[in-house]
Amino acid sequence: MALVVPSLPATASSAAGAVAWAPCQEDPTAECGTLSVPVDWSRPGGEKFELALARRTATDPAARTGSLVINPGGPGGSGVDAVLKNWLGFSPEITRRFDVVGFDPRGVRRSNPILCSLELAVQAPDPLSLKSQADFDALLAFNERYRQDCRSRTGPLFDHADTGSVVRDLDALRAALGEDKLTYYGVSYGTLIGQLYAERFPRRVRALALDSNMDHSLGTAAFLESQALTVQDSFDEFVAWCAETASCALHDRDVRALWHELLARAERGELHLPGSPEVTLSRFDLIGQAFGAFYGPAYKELAEFLAALESGGQTARAFLTPPSALAENVINDPTQVFCQDYLLPIRDYRDFARHMRRSAAVAPDMLLSAAAHPITFACLGTRGPIPNPQHRLRVDHTPTLLLGNALHDPATGYPWAVGAARQIGREARLLTYEGWGHGIYGRGDCPTAAFDGYLTSLTVPAKGARCPAVPPAELSTLKARPIPGPVPGLPGWTPATP
Repeated sequence: MALVVPSLPATASSAAGAVAWAPCQEDPTAECGTLSVPVDWSRPGGEKFELALARRTATDPAARTGSLVINPGGPGGSGVDAVLKNWLGFSPEITRRFDVVGFDPRGVRRSNPILCSLELAVQAPDPLSLKSQADFDALLAFNERYRQDCRSRTGPLFDHADTGSVVRDLDALRAALGEDKLTYYGVSYGTLIGQLYAERFPRRVRALALDSNMDHSLGTAAFLESQALTVQDSFDEFVAWCAETASCALHDRDVRALWHELLARAERGELHLPGSPEVTLSRFDLIGQAFGAFYGPAYKELAEFLAALESGGQTARAFLTPPSALAENVINDPTQVFCQDYLLPIRDYRDFARHMRRSAAVAPDMLLSAAAHPITFACLGTRGPIPNPQHRLRVDHTPTLLLGNALHDPATGYPWAVGAARQIGREARLLTYEGWGHGIYGRGDCPTAAFDGYLTSLTVPAKGARCPAVPPAELSTLKARPIPGPVPGLPGWTPATP
């Protein structure tokens, strides 16, 4: 099934190892192109697909350092959209010195997207509704049916969507751009791409800036528990902010009590999306809305949203919107990328219930992560071995890599960054942002200057460097930080417009 995306020029095609750039149809101020790469890197002479690209060239050609390749996360974030829409908000110093190049990783948007039935996706079992072995068996059966639907729509690339293959694509892109060594910025799931690139191509690295880090060494229990802990921490920070901030719509209220009242209403089927009374929110949907708000963090807007849910108001901003099809009732669901990167088995309902109890114990308000838990459950039934299984990073002979993370990140918790830095060892330098939200670049002068100095001049922050927090109320004056692409674990639900 073909998916037509107008931002690519009709003439943009490439032979292996070359990119033909042309003005993008969606935004002629940027250039778009494609790079032909193998579907299966173990068979480089076999079937190929076109990797979609976009770039904005350096604004000061005389000062140009080279190409900066970027990835906005996900899995499922579009680097092409990140360039066209300036999602990452790079400073004038970065855009002056670099051609900023984004790519849609394999399986995403314009790069042989993983296509799945929207009608089937919205039937996915709610992870909070499973009560028995029969429910667990039904989840496994659904997962298999959904996988087969996606595989039949997508073609051979469905089974080659892992991040290890993305790393091979990235190295081909580096060569096609004429760069001897890679300069890269990745945020969230994009850090896994950078980490594995450093591991597999250490002598081809110039600078890797990794913002809000994954830890690819974790098994099932550690992965789910760490994710529950970090999203509960974000909820706790929101509650504390409301208690201290008079402008919070729930100031002087018992926010936790209201939250649990809303969860109870959702469980009874009595909670509706403000402004869309036809949309009923489950407990998991409600948790997902809060999770989306924590990315900003959009504390003020979240408080207003919860107040509107309580009163039946119609004007509050939602953070995720109901699913919509790309074309012909089809969505691009990148869940399979995660399933080929993480093997997180759960044996049966008893094992499932144990993980859920442990998550609820460490996250008594949030209960689970709206990303980690459902995407893990969506991968149940995946048969090993997988192409890119978890392991501790083994990085040697690279320049220093810059890792950055917020202390209060709802998605990639600070312990993940600490763990990744320890695994990398002496080649890693960790920058700590003492604030909130997902992605630290652009959160005030300190982290931005640190990343800019590293990317432009290879200047590394001092060991133990920390950046002060920007108060949540002031973040609205900085760049918006949308959640790129479909939200993992929430098939089809997409970020609302900031």
